[in-house]
Amino acid sequence: MITPQCLREVPLFAGLDEVLLGAVAAESADVRLNAGEYLIREGDSVAFFVLLEGELDVTKDVAGETQAVDTYGPGDSFGELPLLLGTSATVDLRARTPVRVMRVDGQDFMALLRYSDTLAGTVLSNMTRRVQNLQRVVLDAPAAVTLLVGSADDLHCFGLRDFLSRNQVVFRWLDPGAPTLACEIPTGVEVGPLPAVVLPDGEVLVRPSVRDLAPRVGLQVEPSMEEYDVVIVGGGPAGLAAAVYGASEGLCTLLIEKEAPGGQAGTSSRIENYLGFPTGLSGGELSARALRQARRFGAEVVTTREVAALIPGPDAHEVQLDGGTRVRARSVVLTMGVSWRALPLSGTERFVGRGVWYGAARTEAPGTRGKDVYLIGGGNSAGQAAMFFSNYARRVSLLIRAPHVEKGMSQYLIDQLRAKDNVRICECCEVTALHGDSHLRGLTVHHSDTGEDEHVETDSLFVLIGADARTDWLGGVVLRDERGYVCSGLDLAPQGAWPLRRDPFPLETSVPGVFVAGDVRRGSVKRVASSVGEGSMSIALVHQFLALAEQAGGQTTTA
Repeated sequence: MITPQCLREVPLFAGLDEVLLGAVAAESADVRLNAGEYLIREGDSVAFFVLLEGELDVTKDVAGETQAVDTYGPGDSFGELPLLLGTSATVDLRARTPVRVMRVDGQDFMALLRYSDTLAGTVLSNMTRRVQNLQRVVLDAPAAVTLLVGSADDLHCFGLRDFLSRNQVVFRWLDPGAPTLACEIPTGVEVGPLPAVVLPDGEVLVRPSVRDLAPRVGLQVEPSMEEYDVVIVGGGPAGLAAAVYGASEGLCTLLIEKEAPGGQAGTSSRIENYLGFPTGLSGGELSARALRQARRFGAEVVTTREVAALIPGPDAHEVQLDGGTRVRARSVVLTMGVSWRALPLSGTERFVGRGVWYGAARTEAPGTRGKDVYLIGGGNSAGQAAMFFSNYARRVSLLIRAPHVEKGMSQYLIDQLRAKDNVRICECCEVTALHGDSHLRGLTVHHSDTGEDEHVETDSLFVLIGADARTDWLGGVVLRDERGYVCSGLDLAPQGAWPLRRDPFPLETSVPGVFVAGDVRRGSVKRVASSVGEGSMSIALVHQFLALAEQAGGQTTTA
């Protein structure tokens, strides 16, 4: 435990009287770590610390590379920077040797500053030094950034850009048609076939597929083992939650994602009603944090691979990936989510990536600067996108078929949209035609309340009109409803689709040991928080299933 005697030996507390030393000691925690253990990871909530024994390495991830920031020794204090700025931890702190650390919670730290001007001065001086160290590391770090060279109108370039950004790969896009950027393109690259990717070591990949590019930028594309305790199909919020809880609870966990972790939610520009984030966060930020968390606990995350088939077995199920790879799974969690519904207009496909986008990724926002932007959709995703794009576009028009926006959107979003001078909510509106040659140039908007058609000029249309389940690959293996959503739990009884004497677990499908979570589940609540909850719940049910299987001698489908 921390005692006043411990504190007397720390220079930071030299000016405190005995009463205050006793109060500080009583409110402090005595933290001990072995060499190699982390005290704090970047992004964690923080406290104020004083290192009493041992050494701590301070590092920060900059452009995908770990950079050394500092080394703390006995007597050093830290944690004041994020506490005073109201942020999370900006660095990693890892024990170089066995360490002993004094931990003071944020409120107690603030009270301590008020009691001692001398201590407050020392802390603020340390804070200045911390900022200088971070500045040095960030600015002096080698600029080992992947370059993507290609035109804004090139669909292949758009696909690579979307893939890299959604997979949190640090890169820079250089458009040869932009005079301010063309001068930064490495010599000779612009005269060859485009798009091209220039790796940090100088190697140039000409028109690569995402499958070829993925391993070159550090993404895993092949499972490393032949059998797993749980295989998760789909990397949306439900899948990421399942991966975090599965790996953290000791299950050998594999997550397979065909595009990028985050799913449909990963394309959301702002989520403001997610518990614990009062100022909101983007779908990309949520996905990135969850992905780091899953990998930190040891989950394998394989991208650019699609599951082609699921073959149930008596003691394990077989999951077949495209390309012929097969893995055995003692349990499976289906979390494929849903895909944006396509705009049902002739010629839409030729404009995708050339003025028409599905979803509203943050990476597209700078391209709307000063433009008139149109969005189709009346749900929260459309409202969040309209709010975000209003910070860049000259005007944002939200087109809704319903007569009242309140029918599908949360009130807090409606109030925010109506307070924006450059946002229009256009009810009783439907896009009936797209115009343009190689790029979108305009729309025909039908006003159902007046019967009139209006032609508007725009080169930016974002479509957020709902989503559909994409589960055809499952065939008749698991029970699905008429819209492709996977049935589970109580939904199985009326169909007579459950083969065992025991009742199915709540998220269990018609195949014992195969669970479903998130938007792809029949009857699910289409909210990020709900998907995260179901993903974590599925792992608790997996544990119960595996325990039953062990009792039955390993048989997963015992009648």
